[in-house]
Amino acid sequence: LRDFCADQPGLKPMVVKEEIKQIISFSPPGIIFMPGTTQMKAKDILYRLKESNAQSIVTTDALAPEVDSVASECPALKTKLLVSDHSREGWLDFRSLIQSASPDHTCIKSKTTDPMVIFFTSGTTGFPKMAKHSHGLSLRHSFPSCREVLQLKASDVLWCLSDPGWIVATLETMFEPWTAGSTVFIHHLPQFDPKVIVETLFKYPITQYLTLPSVFQMILQENFSSLRFPTLEHCSTGGEAMLPEEQEKWRQRTGLLVHQLYGQSETGLTCGTPRGSQVKPGSMGKAIPPFDIQVIDDKGNILPPNTEGNLGIRIKPTKPIGLFMLYENDPVKTAKVECGDFYNTGDKATIDEEGYIWFLGRDDDIINASGYRIGPAEVESALAEHPAVAESAVVSSPDPIRGQVVKAFIVLTPQFLSHDPDQLAKELQEHVKAMTAPYKYPRKVS
Repeated sequence: LRDFCADQPGLKPMVVKEEIKQIISFSPPGIIFMPGTTQMKAKDILYRLKESNAQSIVTTDALAPEVDSVASECPALKTKLLVSDHSREGWLDFRSLIQSASPDHTCIKSKTTDPMVIFFTSGTTGFPKMAKHSHGLSLRHSFPSCREVLQLKASDVLWCLSDPGWIVATLETMFEPWTAGSTVFIHHLPQFDPKVIVETLFKYPITQYLTLPSVFQMILQENFSSLRFPTLEHCSTGGEAMLPEEQEKWRQRTGLLVHQLYGQSETGLTCGTPRGSQVKPGSMGKAIPPFDIQVIDDKGNILPPNTEGNLGIRIKPTKPIGLFMLYENDPVKTAKVECGDFYNTGDKATIDEEGYIWFLGRDDDIINASGYRIGPAEVESALAEHPAVAESAVVSSPDPIRGQVVKAFIVLTPQFLSHDPDQLAKELQEHVKAMTAPYKYPRKVS
């Protein structure tokens, strides 16, 4: 594939069984690959192609028409590779290229600092940014300190249920299992279907399962007769905070603890609770070396234990291996995330005396109501203990007097759908007041 891809291949927006082949093909020095989510539309693809000046793209039948609809607006795009059983005009056949490739392999010398991959970060604060990583990302995740988290063995079968556009998919379907010699399980799920997921965990010899907290919650909401999976030994989660109540429910139903992990597109795996170590429900675990993680103020000063602040990773005097290089084409943003001797993750957290890290929310998610700073996860955790609440999302809402107030969006459980909404809203408000500090209760409920 190197003959067809210049020094910046484009997106591979669709997760396919050739995913790992693509990563291997695009990993040599001089080639930068950029994973993309399967849910992108033409506008998303156009933005990524133009911002990156990508020269090639790999996708499947589902997204090829979207690519063709914008390709004329991307002068840098020279090569389109299709993973399909069918041909398409203007596209090269990815599988044929793989089959006709020479079996001989010559290792290419590379440096830890050579660029390898670009991840497009979340666009919650504007258009997505391009977080550029070096080969140090893959090297760090082969370190014993990182491998200690999942403790993968050659006998393990790991199912990482993640969109291919996320960094966790690259790390946990490629780098870590490859280093450990483990088997990777891939399922072509069109969507998160709890029934299919449970059937799969019963049917196949999966020993490790990694997915979002919301997927665990979806499974728990279904009335399955049993969740005692015969081969499953270890569960991990990340991407968002998992409520302690949900962790306990999963333990009761499966007999397994859920170990929380934390990372970003910019950092890879940052902290976690290693397999076999103490799980503190609600905590993201401890810092994973070589990262030195501290809670800092807005000037980069380290704060005492149990004090709310910015989660920072030390970058001076030496930037740790595995941390992103920069935001491509955005030196202003790259400089902005430096805070004294630290990279500021933009996440609010506390660290206790034992080094366990507790996520409070994104910097711009924190609700400031009359001077009281409220983390959405705290309110969501309280709401989760009411039988009427299947799911909740807590956000800030403008208020002429308090500046902001807490607003909760509620998905009701079936048995409460017929209840009077006004009365139920009041009941939920009183419930939160009883469960946590009263100033945190949602003044608005939808």
